[in-house]
Amino acid sequence: MEESLTLEQQGEAAQEFLAGLIREFGLDADVSFAEVDEDTVLVAATGDDLGLLVGPRGATLAAVQDLTRTFVQRQSENRTDRILVDVGGYRKKRNAALRRFTEGIVEEVKGSGTERALEPMSAADRKVVHDTVNEIEGFETRSDGVEPSRYVVIQPSG
Repeated sequence: MEESLTLEQQGEAAQEFLAGLIREFGLDADVSFAEVDEDTVLVAATGDDLGLLVGPRGATLAAVQDLTRTFVQRQSENRTDRILVDVGGYRKKRNAALRRFTEGIVEEVKGSGTERALEPMSAADRKVVHDTVNEIEGFETRSDGVEPSRYVVIQPSG
């Protein structure tokens, strides 16, 4: 076991693991990784018919990401950096759809003047909602509830 892996080594390990997992499913994909920032690596698989690895509302993709992260963590004695996994561009599309949805909810809140609670969602989806609202002046968010039923509330500031 390595004492500590560099971000690049973590990306390589995650890439190797994801490529092997995809092969075990009998699928064909190109797998690559890129350093997003100083402590985040994105491992991405592209190819045809990869929907099986995304699953309903990204549930399978979340599990694949957890497995990949766990594999990399077991390669290092120290804490690993943030590892994100994407399949077929799902995360980018999901984030864009969540941003549009959130902007629509903000317009509803603006019109009514009252807060709006959203349906429970994953931590990653909640982050997209929080980040989107943080870019809009006059509105704020909070997370309420307990996992796995944690949700975001959008409200006017102040």
